[in-house]
Amino acid sequence: MSLRPRSGEQVPLLTAQIARTSNPGGTTAMWVRDRLDGLWRDEDFADWYPA
Repeated sequence: MSLRPRSGEQVPLLTAQIARTSNPGGTTAMWVRDRLDGLWRDEDFADWYPA
C-alpha cells in the first residue's frame, strides 16, 4: 500500500455543497473533519512507516 502526502488538501466546493445538502445533520466523517482538520499532518506519521 502506498499513501501520497495530502496535507492541506481542500474538499472541492461542489463536493462540500452536495455533502451538506444530502446530509443536513452531518455525518461522523464530516464532524471529524470540521473539528480536527489541520490538527495532524501526514509528516507527523512518516516515521511510523518504512521508506
